[in-house]
Amino acid sequence: MRSLVTASESETEELAAALGAGLSGGEAVLLSGELGSGKTVFVRGLARGVGADPGEVASPTFVLLTSYPGRLTLHHADLYRLESFGEADDLGLEELPGAHGVLAVEWAERLAHAPWERKVRVVLEHAGGEHRRVTLVGEP
Repeated sequence: MRSLVTASESETEELAAALGAGLSGGEAVLLSGELGSGKTVFVRGLARGVGADPGEVASPTFVLLTSYPGRLTLHHADLYRLESFGEADDLGLEELPGAHGVLAVEWAERLAHAPWERKVRVVLEHAGGEHRRVTLVGEP
């Protein structure tokens, strides 16, 4: 487990870009944190790290799953609007990310299970002002 404090959105994005640059495909990044804690900012950084366009990344709150091509395809799921844990099972996320992709799941605590062998959990917390505590658990 590693815990770091970032001082701005750009630092949070840089941290995620560094993580994404080290991914080789087949990993799941499971993000948790309250509203406004920086989950989508983190995903933008992941996009940059895997060679996808970070400018394309937006919170997919109304579209549950979006994919962004790059060196690795970033599959971005947002489970915020799901009303029950079982609904996530209907999305087919267990079929992703594939050997040439990375799956990023916002509100991952709404998953009934996390079947991916190569996964890292990311917990984002407000730490005052623009500061965020980012805790990484596991190795992708």
